[in-house]
Amino acid sequence: MRHCSVQVRGLLTRDELDRYNALMDVGHFLESQQRYDLSQTVQKEIDRLIQPAIERLKEKGRERDRRDEEFMRQIERLRSGEDDDED
Repeated sequence: MRHCSVQVRGLLTRDELDRYNALMDVGHFLESQQRYDLSQTVQKEIDRLIQPAIERLKEKGRERDRRDEEFMRQIERLRSGEDDDED
């Protein structure tokens, strides 16, 4: 079974996390019984389950990029304002 990243797990809701943990337990059990055909099905379900958290992580990244871009614009405005004062 493949775990998702810590960042993605951190963005799962409580219900999603409980379901994720239960599916991981089932998947590990199936693998221990060498039922890889069934564990693959469980892994696909896990992949679907974590998709909303992955989207939330992407949105956090986009929001961070927007804030960084705005910060850089403010720095540029301040610098250009300082250049005007030097004349």
